[in-house]
Amino acid sequence: MHRYIPNTEADKRTMMKTLGIESVEALFCDIPQELQLKRGMNLPEALSELELSRHMQTLAGKNQGTDQVVSFLGAGAYDHYIPAIVKHLAMRSEFYTAYTPYQPEISQGTLQVIFEYQTMMSQLTGMDVANASMYDGGTACVEAAMMAVENARKSTIAVSETVHPEIRKILATYLKLRDVALIEIPMKNGVTDPEAMRELVGKETAGVIIQSPNFFGIIEDVTEAEALIHQGKGSLIMVVDPISLGILKSPGELGADIAVGDAQAFGNGLNFGGPHLGFLAAKSKLVRKMPGRIVGQSLDVDGKRAFVLTLQAREQHIRRYKATSNICSNQGLNALMAAIYLTTMGKEGLREVALQSTQKAHYAMEQLTKDGSYRLMFDQPFFKEFAVTADHDLAQVNETLLNHGIIGGYPIQQGDARWEKGLLLAVTEKRTREEIDHLVKIMGVKG
Repeated sequence: MHRYIPNTEADKRTMMKTLGIESVEALFCDIPQELQLKRGMNLPEALSELELSRHMQTLAGKNQGTDQVVSFLGAGAYDHYIPAIVKHLAMRSEFYTAYTPYQPEISQGTLQVIFEYQTMMSQLTGMDVANASMYDGGTACVEAAMMAVENARKSTIAVSETVHPEIRKILATYLKLRDVALIEIPMKNGVTDPEAMRELVGKETAGVIIQSPNFFGIIEDVTEAEALIHQGKGSLIMVVDPISLGILKSPGELGADIAVGDAQAFGNGLNFGGPHLGFLAAKSKLVRKMPGRIVGQSLDVDGKRAFVLTLQAREQHIRRYKATSNICSNQGLNALMAAIYLTTMGKEGLREVALQSTQKAHYAMEQLTKDGSYRLMFDQPFFKEFAVTADHDLAQVNETLLNHGIIGGYPIQQGDARWEKGLLLAVTEKRTREEIDHLVKIMGVKG
């Protein structure tokens, strides 16, 4: 008897008799025979609980996280400092066991957390309203594109080639299935080509997507994109690194209609790839097009402050085909950690994180390029990431760095095969001068 499998053999026989079948395999008769596995699973012998625990610890011990190595890897996921209070509060049982606050009368704590998170994200992005929450930055961008399509009643989205390659792939996958045309605006010297944009973006375009800082870490000038898309009554969608908003103008100040991105940097660890926290904020005119959850503040029957879900056009609440979205979820725990992080850091703390990141990134760039063995790919203003190129084997450089306890940069050819000799390096406030100097030394730059 397997203690975690409650059905006995007698139970199985009773169920099969009720269903009128002779074997459990008959339940899968609709699956084509050629797809069915006709052999046993290739698994080792069962282990005891103690043996399994040791085995899993051995496997986990092979991982190398940012507690063991120094990371200069970015490209969408960043090794920022997480104050101890974030996990201390987020791991309280009332938070990490909560999922969806369908019953507001017993979910006031969770609802208030989401309300505070949404308020801070709205203020940070310069938007009127923010939701909670999306899977990640890529799917948040898809939702923003569909909001623009629904709002403008047009079926073309333009995206800059400087937007993260993974986001562009996600857009292409989803928009194809929604019969929305996706056109790419070429880049020039690491930024969106304004001439190409003028040719491709017209009155039939529902929205244009610009990332700033873009995939190469470069700060884009969105002035022309904003004017161009608004002439045709479309929406400007900005993909942003939320940390950068500590020192850069917000999307709202730049005239954007929708701001999206990944808030992993706000108190959420790298976690070997996820989960992440996508955010989406917009102007009030688009609030009824927004997916996900929106928490509103009201008064209860006693006149006390109360929180409720509002504008609930999700698949759980109405018929699926009428839902605003079917891919949004509630990253409630991740949003909680972001809210604690922002509350802890405050405006000045976030500004300090952004300033240190950009100052240290520029120091690293200057040291790496001082002898000419590495060259900047694009001579443009950047935030905390920069792309370098070199004549030697960059894959070998990364391997050498790892042997010295350093995770190197992101090989840009993974996102675009044209950039075989490009390496994208990220520098956060966690990196010290000694760590940067060590990186430069291992990469072979002469003093």
